[in-house]
Amino acid sequence: MAGPVRFRYSPDRWTAGRVHDALYQPLDAKFGAALSGPWFRPPGGYEARRLSMDNGDLALFCWSDDDAYWIGNTETPEALWRTDKRTFEEAPHEMSRWATRELLAQLDEEDTWLAEYEHLSWFFLPVFFSKDGRESTRSFFRDHAGGFPDADRDEALAFYEALLSTGVLDEHRYTMASKLGTSDGVDLTRMQATMGEFNTAKLLADAGHDFEPEVELGSGHALDFQVDDILVEVTRPQPPRRRSINSPIGALKATGDAKTRDQIAIHGNAALFVDCSSFPDDDWARILGERPDVGHEPAVVFRMRPDGTTEGYVKGTLRLDVERVLDQPAT
Repeated sequence: MAGPVRFRYSPDRWTAGRVHDALYQPLDAKFGAALSGPWFRPPGGYEARRLSMDNGDLALFCWSDDDAYWIGNTETPEALWRTDKRTFEEAPHEMSRWATRELLAQLDEEDTWLAEYEHLSWFFLPVFFSKDGRESTRSFFRDHAGGFPDADRDEALAFYEALLSTGVLDEHRYTMASKLGTSDGVDLTRMQATMGEFNTAKLLADAGHDFEPEVELGSGHALDFQVDDILVEVTRPQPPRRRSINSPIGALKATGDAKTRDQIAIHGNAALFVDCSSFPDDDWARILGERPDVGHEPAVVFRMRPDGTTEGYVKGTLRLDVERVLDQPAT
């Protein structure tokens, strides 16, 4: 399975003729392809082409006398197999900016419903244009409201657009966007779990905390966040109707138990954040009323709604100032 879309960097010399023979012709023979000029001016000193395949795949190629950059969600031609890969952040700024404009314009044309959510479109561009995941990741936001089970699409998109527009995750864009995955099918449970990390990031940011996501530890594990010297692991339980557990309290405790037998067992001082945003109102009301423990302390149990409402409670001694932003009405 291919990962999020990245550039391929070629230090070779390219010409328009070589682009036609080494890139366009093999793609045309396999998929049917069209070779055309770019929609936007490429960086100074570079020429560029768009390669559009009959199956909906797209690739961009930009070259100068000294080097070239390829980015696309189609099969990589053999002439580029041994080239290095670079993320949008690792490529030169002007090259990344040009390719981003090209791909965002293509995204607006293919999925007009995303057009007004500019920062969300930009943030998730590496997966929205991935080879295997472009349909599934777009469907997750289009058809499943970004993981909110009781919200319409525009409410959910506006919620995440507001979060991402703050720029709090810009520095970690590739890491966080990649978590959504690039599989060709919608795995709703896994994708909702990913958005639980975005919800936790919002909770930490609202509380005024800086954080580092996906922290690699000497144990070989990677926990979801580090805030100063405090490790944070996130879990997002599913409502009981989606699993053998027949009560919301049972679902909550089962998820907490699974985490305490894994990462948390090794890093017992980590804080566990339990995102209950997948729970409907009745189930959440029972959890909030009983405030059960989750088998680990400190723990934060919370639920967010797209209107900005955040509710929850804290178990144990938490050295993070998040309790004050819980039980907050929409603003």
